[in-house]
Amino acid sequence: MCRLYGFRSSYPRKVECELIRAENSLLAQSLKDAHGHSHPDGWGLAIHNGNTPRVVRQAKAASQSTAFRWVSAQAHSCTVLAHVRRATFGDLRPENTHPFSHGRWLFAHNGTLGAFPVLRDRMLAETTADQRRAIQGQTDSEHIFHFLLAHIETQPEKSLVDAVRLGVTGLMEWARREAPEAEFGLNFLLTDGRESVGARIGRTLWYTLRDRIHPCEVCGGALHVEGVPPDDYHAIVVASEPITRGEPWESFAEGAIFRIDPGARMHVEAL
Repeated sequence: MCRLYGFRSSYPRKVECELIRAENSLLAQSLKDAHGHSHPDGWGLAIHNGNTPRVVRQAKAASQSTAFRWVSAQAHSCTVLAHVRRATFGDLRPENTHPFSHGRWLFAHNGTLGAFPVLRDRMLAETTADQRRAIQGQTDSEHIFHFLLAHIETQPEKSLVDAVRLGVTGLMEWARREAPEAEFGLNFLLTDGRESVGARIGRTLWYTLRDRIHPCEVCGGALHVEGVPPDDYHAIVVASEPITRGEPWESFAEGAIFRIDPGARMHVEAL
């Protein structure tokens, strides 16, 4: 099942409280989510500086990791992606732990491509050789990541969201045809640190929009920024469940695909 968190802003901000201290922080969700499930099979956190992301992953529960708290405390950026894992495909090792990275790209997935054993060879055949060689683990998620990157690379005339849409709808069609009874959950976030694309398919996914620096409800109003942010500050948090209680969260519609532009503004469409 897994739980994911994505932060994108037009000015760097610390996100420690949303990851470890808020009432429904990612750490809290790793222990018990809204459905009563734990996510003990690994955690990862990526901080993107706009060029090369820094990624830390461990194949252990976030609740048992001092490193999770330490890395979360250092997360001060315009782009942060985090994940806690409840394993389906792939054993417990860092290579099977999200977020996955390749060059400037990051990817985290919440869901299961139940038809993966049937579709794996077909997916690899539609993935470029360079992207195939980059796969290090066994998960459906990492294979989806490189499958989508191959679509982006081989169709430079298409926008990012259109290339990703083509890949996602292709997977959906294959799964329906080859394994119609198999589970299909494809919530994900994909980012290069400047632009982000994601989708909600088969799982819950929420977002909140901020048009000003958000006073932290956990810290009694701390702003968690350095310096003076610009007047046109914007930020977006995307998460499997609402993180905070004192601000409005909206659910993406089932079957939505969305783009977060370089100015940290949200654009939502139907697949």
